[in-house]
Amino acid sequence: MNSVLELQGHIKNHIKEILIDYGYVGEDFEVVLEEPSNKENGDYSTNCAMQLAKVARKAPRKIAEEIVEKFNKENYFVYNIDIAGPGFINFYLNQTILTTIIKEVLNNEKTYGRSFFGKGEKINIEFVSANPTGDLHLGHARGAAIGDTLSRILDAAGYDVTREYYINDAGKQIHNLALSTIARYLQQLGKEAEMPEDGYHGQDIIDIANNLVRQFGEKYIEESEERYDLFKNYALTYELEKIKHDLAKFAVHFDVWSSEQALYEQNKIPLAIEKLENKGYLYEEDGALWFKSTAFKDDKDRVLRKSDGSLTYFTPDIAYHIDKLERGFSKLINVLGADHHGYVPRLKSAIECLTGDSEKLEVTIIQMVRLMKNGKEYKMSKRSGNALTIRDIVEEVGTDAVRYFFAMRSSDSQMDFDVDLATKKSNENPVYYAQYAHARISSILSQAKEQGLTVTSKDQYSLITSDKAYDVLKKVAEFPRVVQDSACKRLPHRITNYINELASLFHSFYNAEKVIDLEQVEKSEELLALIKSTQITIKNSLALIGVSAPYKM
Repeated sequence: MNSVLELQGHIKNHIKEILIDYGYVGEDFEVVLEEPSNKENGDYSTNCAMQLAKVARKAPRKIAEEIVEKFNKENYFVYNIDIAGPGFINFYLNQTILTTIIKEVLNNEKTYGRSFFGKGEKINIEFVSANPTGDLHLGHARGAAIGDTLSRILDAAGYDVTREYYINDAGKQIHNLALSTIARYLQQLGKEAEMPEDGYHGQDIIDIANNLVRQFGEKYIEESEERYDLFKNYALTYELEKIKHDLAKFAVHFDVWSSEQALYEQNKIPLAIEKLENKGYLYEEDGALWFKSTAFKDDKDRVLRKSDGSLTYFTPDIAYHIDKLERGFSKLINVLGADHHGYVPRLKSAIECLTGDSEKLEVTIIQMVRLMKNGKEYKMSKRSGNALTIRDIVEEVGTDAVRYFFAMRSSDSQMDFDVDLATKKSNENPVYYAQYAHARISSILSQAKEQGLTVTSKDQYSLITSDKAYDVLKKVAEFPRVVQDSACKRLPHRITNYINELASLFHSFYNAEKVIDLEQVEKSEELLALIKSTQITIKNSLALIGVSAPYKM
């Protein structure tokens, strides 16, 4: 056995071997080994004896006694086993095994925590996907943080992840964007022009119009198809570049920018309708074309093509999801705003109809965010009335704080974002607390280096003996499992919970133990290796939520 990273799995396998020998289970049985919250109940605990009572026709305690009798404690670094209550089996580890994690972390450094748990499964995560007609607001910021963090976690857990932004560059919104740009262009030239109904009145449309005036002067005063196409594409490109710029400042980058307009140009929408028709779930009524989504648990059937011949926005969405599946993704994850909650059943019904498996599509709903300051809702926008933008909040509190705070809460719960707390430079602020742990370790390591002490990777760290040191090491050793668990359950906030716990254990350890002691050089260097492994783990875990790990604060 190379390290504590492997120990839990080996213990589980050994228990299963014992149960197979007794004839209680087969090879497919899964032993569940948990870490008790109360240390008095050991380092690991299993209730498998109670699970098998009916199968074995024996009292759980009797089965537990049989397991304990055959368990090879010495081979698995277990110094004691006890049976509690009706049949819980508690395992107490020889704590020296925990020190082996130090070498593991130091040797792997940047890759510590990464695994091949996901076995390269191809996953597409589509998030943000805001219409390119204006600034990204606070809700988009939360969706961007959650989507990107989930992408990083899945990647670290061994999945093949593609981050995708779906550009709604076709339809009424883009038509209104083009008309709004034309109206502002004419107004800037002193001509009378009315803004379209549902037009876009933001400053950015005026800026676009001014750019067009500088570039073309009065060339496009007269109405023409050329003007419409040119202004539409210019405005679309301008808005998209602005979105990309704001997302980059927010540490969010996409692998694919997928175009709705391209679906039309590549004839993929008629093909999608044809696929549904071939399945036998389309019908016409009142001149409209309907998808019989109620056959797949939707609450009512859905229109694909209206009686006037125009398509509903649901139709290109179906084509888009077919396109993603045809690109080889086995799982599609959509991160959507709260206003899309009712849209999920119809989309899953289309996936069910076409593939027979609605679970190929997962949807994460992002609930609303309120910005709070001095205990009251805070309206702080500098540019666009009451619409809070990503730029506004990043300028106010910084990318790290925004990313960390959004990752701290489950996405399906509404959130109050406390600006005062996010900007506070004290341990009350969770992101400050986590980053300070990293910076504090950096300072200690620098002091140690100045005094001639070094950090080395070795097989044994026999001078590390305190309970608080073991608490830190045990938490460090948990990191790969936490990443896998967070990826498997799609719960990014598990990472921030872990970071906070590790930082807390480190601060507690350092306040209780003297790390730099020139009268005990060998012990000091072992403790320095411990805190270096802790620093690496904090940095790697912060990276999963897109937050920096400063060396000075």
